[in-house]
Amino acid sequence: MTTLAFAALDGMLHYELATACEIFTLDPTGLADPWYDVVVCAQGPIQAGRFVIEPDDGLDRLARAETVIVPSIADVDAEIPPALLDAVRAAHERGARLVSLCTGAFVLAAAGVLDGLRATTHWAHTDVLAARYPRVRVDPDVLYVDNGRVLASAGKAAAIDLCLHLIRRDHGPTVANAVARRMVVPPHRAGGQAQFVTTPVPARADHPLADLLSWTMARLDRRLTVEDLARQANLSSRHLARQFRAATGTTPLQWLLIQRIRRAQDLLENTEQGIDAVAEAAGMGTATTLRRHFHAAVGVSPDVYRRTFAAKALLSPPPPA
Repeated sequence: MTTLAFAALDGMLHYELATACEIFTLDPTGLADPWYDVVVCAQGPIQAGRFVIEPDDGLDRLARAETVIVPSIADVDAEIPPALLDAVRAAHERGARLVSLCTGAFVLAAAGVLDGLRATTHWAHTDVLAARYPRVRVDPDVLYVDNGRVLASAGKAAAIDLCLHLIRRDHGPTVANAVARRMVVPPHRAGGQAQFVTTPVPARADHPLADLLSWTMARLDRRLTVEDLARQANLSSRHLARQFRAATGTTPLQWLLIQRIRRAQDLLENTEQGIDAVAEAAGMGTATTLRRHFHAAVGVSPDVYRRTFAAKALLSPPPPA
């Protein structure tokens, strides 16, 4: 039986710990044998949000585990206990598999085990992780990263994806899919899928570009150029580009592409329109163009995205007459 140890520390967020514990302590009857021997390790009782957690064992057990999972921490600027870092390093040196969920990546990075490796964390903290640990190759756009012995996920739902990925590695896709069904979650989202598609918008409704953006959103199915947007805003193309950068952090064309991708996502999730019709409604023109831009932005094809996220009613067979 594989010992799977959670590294718990004061100030951690309870969601990832509770969810991962739920996944790895499911009744394995009919799934796999042996399953996981799950232990929560800490130096003593810890505060996790509104909850106080009594650990099963100390950090010495963590150093002896086959798999070590570090859940998210609430404050990425808080000092990480040296004893925890020592236990993580000891586990790594013994050949243990190390896994971070969300901001738990900061613990692995502080221990030095992410040096030279790809890693990710919650999108709101990727810049901080990259700046603080320049030897870590931070990828801000993925759900999770698998380096073999060291793995890292983005936040919340992506932590579930990585836990299911671990089960898939250990016990195969049939068992992972069965666990996903019990959890009522999608059975597989590829790690390379984007965390989300950024939608930069002005911070204030009275921003000078607010009317233009609303006008553009109502015409996403049409062919629009920078000149069209500049004409509507009564600005030169150069002045429009400067205002767009200040308001959204990106260029007019990039912003427009992102809105088209989001329109396509909405149609894939909530309608039965074919890919050609979705491409036309999102202003992409052809299914080929949609697939190219969609995969580049989201990390999966429109067809895979629809199978994963479409409303259940769209995927269910019609009721008998």
